[in-house]
Amino acid sequence: MHPTRRTLLTSTAGAATLTALPGTYNRAQAAPTRPGTTAGGYRWRNAVIGGTGFVTGVLFHPAVRGLAYARTDIGGAYRWDDRTARWTPLTDHLGWDDWNLLGVEALAVDPAHPDRLYLALGAYAQSWAGNGAVLRSEDRGATWSRSDLAVKLGGNEDGRGAGERLLVDPRDSDTLWLGTRHDGLLRSTDRGATWAAVTGFPGAPGASGQGVTLLVAAGRTLYAGWGDSDGTTANLYRTADGATWEAVPGRPAGAFAKVPVRAAYDRHTRELYVTYADAPGPNGQADGSVHKLATASGRWTDVTPVRPAPGDTFGYGGAAVDARRPGTVVVSTNNRWAAVDTLYRTTDGGRTWTSLKDTAVLDVSETPFLTFGTETPKFGWWIQAVAVDPYDSEHVVFGTGATLYGTRDLKHWAPRTRGLEEASVRQLISPPTGEAHLISGLGDVGVMYHERLTASPSRGMATNPVFGTVTGLAQAADKPSYVVRTGWGDHGNGAWSADGGRSWAPFAAQPDLAVNAPGPIAVNADGSVLLWTFVHWDGTKYPARRSADNGATWSEVPSFPKGATPLADPADPARFYAYDTDTGTLFASADAGLTFTARAGGLPSGDSQFQLAAAPGRSGDLWLSTKGNGLYRSTDGGAGFAKLTSCRASSTLAFGKAAEGAAYPAVYLVGSTEAITAVYRSDDGAKTWVRINDDRHQWGWIGAALAADPRIHGRVYIATNGRGIQYGEPVR
Repeated sequence: MHPTRRTLLTSTAGAATLTALPGTYNRAQAAPTRPGTTAGGYRWRNAVIGGTGFVTGVLFHPAVRGLAYARTDIGGAYRWDDRTARWTPLTDHLGWDDWNLLGVEALAVDPAHPDRLYLALGAYAQSWAGNGAVLRSEDRGATWSRSDLAVKLGGNEDGRGAGERLLVDPRDSDTLWLGTRHDGLLRSTDRGATWAAVTGFPGAPGASGQGVTLLVAAGRTLYAGWGDSDGTTANLYRTADGATWEAVPGRPAGAFAKVPVRAAYDRHTRELYVTYADAPGPNGQADGSVHKLATASGRWTDVTPVRPAPGDTFGYGGAAVDARRPGTVVVSTNNRWAAVDTLYRTTDGGRTWTSLKDTAVLDVSETPFLTFGTETPKFGWWIQAVAVDPYDSEHVVFGTGATLYGTRDLKHWAPRTRGLEEASVRQLISPPTGEAHLISGLGDVGVMYHERLTASPSRGMATNPVFGTVTGLAQAADKPSYVVRTGWGDHGNGAWSADGGRSWAPFAAQPDLAVNAPGPIAVNADGSVLLWTFVHWDGTKYPARRSADNGATWSEVPSFPKGATPLADPADPARFYAYDTDTGTLFASADAGLTFTARAGGLPSGDSQFQLAAAPGRSGDLWLSTKGNGLYRSTDGGAGFAKLTSCRASSTLAFGKAAEGAAYPAVYLVGSTEAITAVYRSDDGAKTWVRINDDRHQWGWIGAALAADPRIHGRVYIATNGRGIQYGEPVR
């Protein structure tokens, strides 16, 4: 379902006034604080990994040397600072309720006004997601005004690497165009403050959910790619006057030209290059092509570098012209798994092409995880974002599903991700001893052992086996050298470490369920017993399995509530707990996980994201986060729970080193004490709380996990869904 066409005109209420604080808009602000700190006296930084997510768009500013922007599918947008060679995040101010806006559908700059920047935000076009929004800035993203749309965008849906779908009209800087997936073409005549549907635009939305895939200016003529074509109907439209749109005649037809993915205009030769594929990507493409249109004559030419063939199927993705050299163009293949994706470059208008991969020298020493457990990294995959520096013909960058590569000589390539962190984080541990203060479990890129927080982990992803997405990560409370992990992998789904997570070995055996339903895992305080639960991707839940021999054998625990997350008591090796979110019942085991019995009941139920936590060093001190239902505590091993009056909502909780003179560990909370969902710390056992982030540091939805450092009071690690691991500590 999508909004009816009648509701496309937006309210002017979204046109908020610019504020004085960077990265914020339309919010009451606290008094200014020391630079780099928040109102709670905290400094926030990323724990460095480097990229890890899909960079869906990169754009050099055509009129400012060294200025560039990047967009991601779930991690917001960034500005490149050429002086420091770093990316600056521009959308960290988006908060809990605006989580859907961390998916960037498109970005645009104004060539005539270098400080203007526009972002079209909205991750999902589904009924359960909120509408999209446009952010507009007069200072390169330092401050924003916001206009809420009455339509949905799809920055994390199929086709998210297409574009750009947002364009400043070259004839009038006050006019912007925005292509949508289900609601045609929108236009703003007041620099993005308000938007209305373009009447007479000929594209008829279809079931594929692509709609307008790209907008590009070729001189004073605008072109719009249309992704809902069947391969024979029109897939490219144009307007010369901004009022009348027509299908471009002579366009290529067939499966290889079904979806126009990207387009780039060579102003010297007056030729428009268009990359095509048989599907929007980034997955599912098997055919594609590259064509150019001589805009003066209307003549089309097939300039495809290499056509897909049986056993070597792919589409085409990125397209970029060299502003300094006529006829010089770079395009990318996409979804080419057999021969591996590449960039093709031509210097003669597409008559001949050179594969840049064939001579590439890759250096991933700055982000070692890019080897993915092999000896050599891949040149790229999911390549739909390509850009050529308009001031340096040999400065080329391209995005992949996990990084952004760049070169200054067309031969030597390295990640260009400093400051850009896009990991979706699922699990966090802060060990009480050892070299690392942090171990993380991530989506897509497995487990990381962070010897330092300021550099990508030197060991890269945990191997033996390599995981994709992590489902469980646990450490024995009284034996921190023993760590276990579970997740999705092609060569095993569970592993253990005897050296605190530095190196790993697979479990000697694993239950059959682990292949298709790996879930969370727990290890008891002395490391002698494992409990592993299983939840299929379709939601089917299974009983837990228990191992008392380090994963050599596993036995079913019938009395364990199916699909629940196991929790080990941090002080008593014989005790485990599990919270049944279906019934609102706490289950406990006093025989090291052999049997479980129901204890407290009648608690909040119905949400699988409720979280149970145990205070360190204490037996039976349990805390239950039930989101909007609040925070509960038990001091008798789950026999009874009391609701805390100091907290209105709790999504996740962690415990860290106690404050000086305090008898209880510091408690950290993602939740709300009144109305604002934020990050809080309590040094008095949750009697009172202080907010430690502010409106500039929110990072969308942060309800997956927290970890607090047991060795450094005040330091807390936050799992974000697209902005990596944020860690904060008081400025002392």
